[in-house]
Amino acid sequence: MSEFKNVTITKKANVYFDGKVTSRTITFADGSKKTLGIMLPGDYRFNTDAKELMEILAGRLEVQLPGADTWQTFQGGTSFEVPAKSAFSLKVSELTDYCCSFLK
Repeated sequence: MSEFKNVTITKKANVYFDGKVTSRTITFADGSKKTLGIMLPGDYRFNTDAKELMEILAGRLEVQLPGADTWQTFQGGTSFEVPAKSAFSLKVSELTDYCCSFLK
């Protein structure tokens, strides 16, 4: 899906890591939410409340998923899921455009 229709966008940005990761929240008519954002190169660690689907729209990064000893590489056109109530680490090697869906 390259565009979303009939949504509400929160104008205030979600800003993390001194502005190196930013996103905007999109709310759908059914109450579900996604964020669209950009990550600059760097190393980051995120905690999750809900299960997440991270779609990499453009760019490249490495991910260490919860419980994993190894890193996996993802680039534009790929995605990965992160369990609820967990944490994951990222090594972003180039500007990365992403969509995060909060799953139930």
